Amino acid sequence: MNVQKALKTLEKPELIGLIKELYQLSDENKNYLHTRFDSTTASLETYKKIISDCLYNDVLDDDDRFDFDKADKAIKTYAKAANDNEGTADLMIYYVECGNKFTLDYGDINEPFYDALIEMYEKAIKTVLKLPKTKQTPLRKRLKDIMESADGIGWGYYDDLCDLYHDAFE
Repeated sequence: MNVQKALKTLEKPELIGLIKELYQLSDENKNYLHTRFDSTTASLETYKKIISDCLYNDVLDDDDRFDFDKADKAIKTYAKAANDNEGTADLMIYYVECGNKFTLDYGDINEPFYDALIEMYEKAIKTVLKLPKTKQTPLRKRLKDIMESADGIGWGYYDDLCDLYHDAFE
């Protein structure tokens, strides 16, 4: 049966009951619904915690040190639920800040690690450029700070950040 057709046949109390069941089913569903219907900084902080746990975690725990897929999914989920480019750009930049800070605190990682950060940095820039100029300023500063702090990090990371930043903003 087609889910969309089935949903159209439900009465309001049945839909509310279904949403309640989905809400109780997982933290991911709870976060999504809170973000969709109460788009405050609290929901943004929830997604930042997920990203931080994925990209700046316990260095003594070698199991699944970095979970880029989960961090990417957190950003996509927030973007879909909130429809908020500024918040989405904030999360994208935070993602790169976490990975960048991990390197600064613990040393170089590997090329796939930096490739993931560069890819997100580029997405963040594109999202920032969609914002009104007045909203871009603090986000651009954070992007610049990341770039400047990456000087000396290997794998071409710093060079790529510089190219992306200067192509977009200067």
